[in-house]
Amino acid sequence: MMERRRTDAALLVLLLGHLISALEVPLDLPQPPTITHQSPKDYIIDPRENIIIHCEAKGKPHPSFSWTRNGTHFDIDQEPKVAMRPRSGTLVVDISGEKAEHYEGVYQCTARNEHGTAVSNNIVIRQSRSPLWSKERNEPIVVQEGVSLVLQCRPPAGLPPPIIFWMDNNFQRLPQSSRVSQALNGDLYFSNVLKEDSRNDYICYARFPHTQTIQQKQPITVRVLNLDAINETMAAFYNDTDLFSAPVDERKPTFLIPSGPSSSKMVLRGQVLEMECIAEGLPTPEISWTKVSGDLPAKRTSFLHYQKTLRIVNVSESDSGDYRCTARNRLGSVHHTIRVAVKAAPYWISGPPRNLVLAPRETGLLICRASGTPKPTITWAMNGIPIENSPKDLSRKVEDDTVMFTDVQTGSSAVYQCNVSNEYGYLLSNAFVNVLSEPPRVLTQANKVYQVIRNHRALIDCSSFGSPIPKITWFKESRSSTLDGDPYILHDNGTLEVHVAQARNSGKYTCVARNTLGIYENHVYLEVKEPTRILKQPEYKVVQRGRSVEFECKVKHDPSLIPTMTWLKDNGELPDDERFIVDSDSLTIADVIENDEGVYTCIMNTSLDHDSASAELTVVDRPDAPTDLELTDQRERSVQLTWTPGDEHNSPIQKFLIQYEDSLHHRGHWHNLTEVPGTKTTARLKLSPFIHYTFRVLALNAVGLSHPSFPSRMYKTNAAAPDENPTGVEGYGTEHDNLVITWKPLSGLQSNGPGLQYKVMWRQKEVDKEWTSVTVANVSKFVVSGTPTFVPYELKVQAVNEHGTGPEPAIAHGHSGEDLPVAAPDNVQVLVLNSSLAEVHWDPLPAKAIRGHLKGYKVYYWRERSLHKHNPHHVEKQILTFSGNHSHGMLPGLHPFSLYSFNIRVYNGKGEGPPSPSQQFETPEGVPGIPSSLIITNPNLDSLTLEWAPPHDRNGRLTGYTLKYQPVNNSNELGPVKEVALPANETSVTLLNLKYSTRYKFYLNAKTVRGAGPAISQEAVTIMDEAVASRQVDIATQGWFIGLMCAIALLILILLIICFIQRNKGGKYPVKEKEDAHTDPEFQPMKDDDCTFGEYSDNEDHKPLKGSRTPSNGTVKRDDSDDSLVDYGEGGDGQFNEDGSFIGQYSGKSASRETAEGHESSEAPSPINAMNSLNSFV
Repeated sequence: MMERRRTDAALLVLLLGHLISALEVPLDLPQPPTITHQSPKDYIIDPRENIIIHCEAKGKPHPSFSWTRNGTHFDIDQEPKVAMRPRSGTLVVDISGEKAEHYEGVYQCTARNEHGTAVSNNIVIRQSRSPLWSKERNEPIVVQEGVSLVLQCRPPAGLPPPIIFWMDNNFQRLPQSSRVSQALNGDLYFSNVLKEDSRNDYICYARFPHTQTIQQKQPITVRVLNLDAINETMAAFYNDTDLFSAPVDERKPTFLIPSGPSSSKMVLRGQVLEMECIAEGLPTPEISWTKVSGDLPAKRTSFLHYQKTLRIVNVSESDSGDYRCTARNRLGSVHHTIRVAVKAAPYWISGPPRNLVLAPRETGLLICRASGTPKPTITWAMNGIPIENSPKDLSRKVEDDTVMFTDVQTGSSAVYQCNVSNEYGYLLSNAFVNVLSEPPRVLTQANKVYQVIRNHRALIDCSSFGSPIPKITWFKESRSSTLDGDPYILHDNGTLEVHVAQARNSGKYTCVARNTLGIYENHVYLEVKEPTRILKQPEYKVVQRGRSVEFECKVKHDPSLIPTMTWLKDNGELPDDERFIVDSDSLTIADVIENDEGVYTCIMNTSLDHDSASAELTVVDRPDAPTDLELTDQRERSVQLTWTPGDEHNSPIQKFLIQYEDSLHHRGHWHNLTEVPGTKTTARLKLSPFIHYTFRVLALNAVGLSHPSFPSRMYKTNAAAPDENPTGVEGYGTEHDNLVITWKPLSGLQSNGPGLQYKVMWRQKEVDKEWTSVTVANVSKFVVSGTPTFVPYELKVQAVNEHGTGPEPAIAHGHSGEDLPVAAPDNVQVLVLNSSLAEVHWDPLPAKAIRGHLKGYKVYYWRERSLHKHNPHHVEKQILTFSGNHSHGMLPGLHPFSLYSFNIRVYNGKGEGPPSPSQQFETPEGVPGIPSSLIITNPNLDSLTLEWAPPHDRNGRLTGYTLKYQPVNNSNELGPVKEVALPANETSVTLLNLKYSTRYKFYLNAKTVRGAGPAISQEAVTIMDEAVASRQVDIATQGWFIGLMCAIALLILILLIICFIQRNKGGKYPVKEKEDAHTDPEFQPMKDDDCTFGEYSDNEDHKPLKGSRTPSNGTVKRDDSDDSLVDYGEGGDGQFNEDGSFIGQYSGKSASRETAEGHESSEAPSPINAMNSLNSFV
C-alpha cells in the first residue's frame, strides 16, 4: 500500500507539466464541446421583456444542445413561446401574452458531440418584483424636545431588495447628521429631537433598481413640543394640567440598535460586511469602532452614516473576530460587541480544471482544487453522468480532487465535470480530455511586428499546438544560440519575455516548435521605441477674471511614432469655445471667466504609450459688493451695522472697509470710518454728535477692493459739548520777547456742535500761579507778546461750542523766544595725538549764558603754514560741529609738520555765540609724499641718468632718498633688486655698469625721520650695441633667410586653400587631432568652424611678474610700502623717446609673444627681436 502511494505521488509530479501546459485546440481539429458563455446562476429577469437564457459552446464537430428544467427534460418543441437560436443553445422566451412567472425555475444546458458532453451551471430564473406599499394611515407623532425617535420605513419585499431614502414633498433629500441618520434597514433614527425637526413631510421612498420604479410611503408628521406646549396639547385631550413635570434632562448614551451588550453576525468570504451602531443620548453621542482582536484593515474599511456604520469590502477569513462600537458624550459612554463569523462558499484555489490534450500512450492529470468553509465535497462526472456510473476505464483513476490518466488510447476523449459544493454554494466546471496525434503548428501570425517602449516589458508570442505538446525554442538574427537566460525569460506557453527592453533588443526573432511528429518555424520582429515624456508640465495657475492664462506642456517622443496631444478639463472635453486656443505644446485661455476653473490635463498619446500631466486653474476676482445693510441697536453715540458679504471669487475677503457720508457738513464726500476682519459681518460703530450719517461697506481681498454697497438709511446724531480738545499743543518764540502757542484744530466731526472756539491758557512755569486766558475763534495759533527771553511756560488749549466746553485739557510745555548766546567756552585746551590728529577740550557754558536750546559747539580751525621753510602759507578755515552738550572733540585729517590755529563757539536755535580766544598748536613730522617727478635721461650702452623733484608734501625735514631698480626680461620676469641710498640734497644720479639693450624698472621714494614715503616708478631701456645691430641687419639681408621666410609664407597659403576646400565639403580640418596631441599651452589651434587661426591664449595675461607681490584683489597700489612693486596695467605697445627712455605702461602680456608673434601677421619676423630674446634676462 505504501509503495502504491509513492508511485501515485511520483506520477502526480511527473504529470504536473501537462496541467500547467494546457493547450487551446484549434477548431479545425476534433475536440469535445466547451461551453463558452452562459447566463448567471441567479438570473433575475424583467417581467416586461423577453427572457434570454444564454448557452454558447464550441467543438469539432459543432455540438448540439438540449435543456432541462427543474431536473427534467425541457422539450422546446412543445413550447410555442420558446425558441433556440441557430447553432447555439441560447433560449429566447417570448412573454407577450404570457406571465413571466410561468417560466421561473432551474434550467441547465447540455452541449454534446461524438467526443463528449458538457453541461452548464444550474441557472435559477426568477422574476423581479416591485410590489406596492400597503395602504396605511400614519397618525401624527408628538414628542417632547430632547427625546429619541425612530421613524419606520418597512418597505414591501422586492426582488432584488429596494434602495431606501428619505425625502420631503419637494423631492429634496432630508438632511442627515450625527444626530439624524438612516439605518441599514431604511428606518430614520433621531438620537434626540429638536424643535426644528417638526414637519409634516417625512416620506420614505423605495427604488427597485431592476424595474427602475419608485414606491412612496405615506408622509409622516412629526411635532416636537417643549414642556409647556406639550402640557397644553395633552391637557386638551386628557383634562390634565401637568402630564410632563420637567424638561428632558441630558443623559448618557444608550444604543437604539443593536440591543443588548453583544450580538453576532455571519458574512461570506468576498462579500461586504456592514455593521451599524445607532445610539440615543443628550448631547448627541459620537460613535467610534475598534477590532478587539486586532486592527481594522485600513485599505478595505470605510465609515458611513457619520461613523455609525462600519463597512469592510472583500471580506476574508482574517476579518472574523470581535468588533466593538462605542457611543460617547460628555456624560458617559456605552459599548456593544459584535462577533463576526466568516464562512465561505466554495472557491478555486488555483483556478478551475483545464482542458487536457494528450497524445496516445501519454499520461496527464485533471485537478479540481477548491476550498470553502465548511470544507466542500467534490464529485466527478463524465459527459454529464456521475463517474461511478460511467463505463470503466483502466487508464483512468479518481482520487478525491484529482483524475489521473495513464497510457491513454485513441477514442478516450470525453468531458469531465467537477462539482464542488457546501451549504453556501457550489462550483461546476467542465474540462475535456482530448486524445490526438498532431504535428506542431505555430498559431501566432507570421512576420508579426511587436513594438514596445524602451525599459518596458516585451512579450513576443509563439502560440503553438501539437500533440505531443511541442517544445519551443527561440533564436535571434543569426541563430547562433538559443535565447534562454538574462535578459530573456521563456514562459511555459512559448512566449518570450524581455523584462526590460532596450534598443539593442530590436531585431528579427525566430520561434521553433518541435515534437516527435515534426518541426515548425515562425518569424516575428521586435522594435523598441523611445518613451513619450512630458518635459515641461503645466503649472498651477491663479489668474484674475478677464485676463489670459497659458498652460505649457512640452513633450519628447519617439520620432517614428505619431503623437496626438489632447487637453481635458476636469477629465472631460474642453468647452467648445473660441477662447480656448490649443497649440502644439500649450493651451491658452483668453478672457478667463469663472466657469473656466478646474483641472486641466494634457495627454500625449502614441500607439504604444502615453504621458499626462495636470494643473489646476483658479480664477480670482475682486469680491462682489456687500448687500443688505441694516442698522440696529441704535444709541446716542453708537449703532450696530450688519451686512451680507458678496461672492469672494476664490480669494478670501481680508477685511471690510466701512465708510460714511456726512450730509450735514460734507455732502457727497465719503470718509473711512473703520475696518473689520473679513470673517465678520457686523460692526459696532462709534458715532460723533451733530452728524447726519449714511454708511456703506466695501470688501477687500488679494485682488482688490469691491464696488461699494448701496448706502444704508440716514442716521442723525444730536449736538453736544466737545468730547476732546485740540492736540499737538506747542509753545515757542519767533522773537526774543514773544511766545507763539499753536495746536491742531478739531475737525467738523470732532466739534460735536455749532460755534466751535478755543480757550487758550498760559502761565510762566514756577513763577505764575494763575493762568492767563483768552478765547479765540476756530484758528490754530495765538501769539503772546512782551515775554522774557527764553523762559519756560505751561500751556493749555480747550475746545468750546454752543453746548458747552470740552474736558479739562492736558498741560503742554514750551519756551518763549531765544536770543544769541552771550559768552564763549572757557578753559580751552588742545592735545596733539599724532601728526594728523588733535583733541580739544573746553568747559560747557551755563544755560543762562546760552539763552536758548543748546544745539552744540563748533570748532573753527585752520592751517597757518607748514613748518618747512619751502612750503607756502595756508589760511583756509574748517569747521567741526559737535551736536549736544559736549566738552571735547577730535580734529582729524591734519597735515603733519604744520602750524594750526583754532577757536570754539557755542550755538543755539538762534545762532552762534562769540568765539573763544584763538590758540595755536603744531603737528609733528610724518612720512613724506611721493616725489613730484622722475625723469630718465642720457641712456647709453651700460648707463643712464635719473633726475627727480622733491615731494610736494614733505611733511617734515627730508633725510634722504632710496632708489631701487631691477631688470625685466621679455617674459615679464623681474631680476634681482639693487638698492641705492641717496642724500636729501641730491636730485639726480647716474647708474653705471648696466646691461646693454635691457629694460629696467626704477622705484624712488623720499624719507624723513618718521620713515619712507610712497615710491614713484619709471622704466627705461639701455641702448643696443652697434656691432650686434650690424650683425642682425646682415642676417636679415642674407638670401637663405629671405628664402626661408618665403617658403613659410607659401606653406601657410597652401594650408589656407586646403582648409577652404575642406570647409566647402562640410569636413573638418584634418590636422586638428595632431594639433590636439601636441598642443602648445601658449597657442590655440586653428578653429574648425571658420578656418581662421585662433587668438593666442591670454591665460597668463593677468599674472603678476615673478618676484612681485599682489594684493588679494589682483592690483598693486602706488602708495604701498616701499618693498612692494608697482603693478603693470593693460595698455598699448611700449615705445621709446628720442633719448631712449621708455614711454607708456609695460604691457601685462608676454613681451616675447607680443614681439615675435603678435607682429607676425603684418610683417616679416624681425631679426632684431630675435637677438633681443637672446639677451633677455633669465
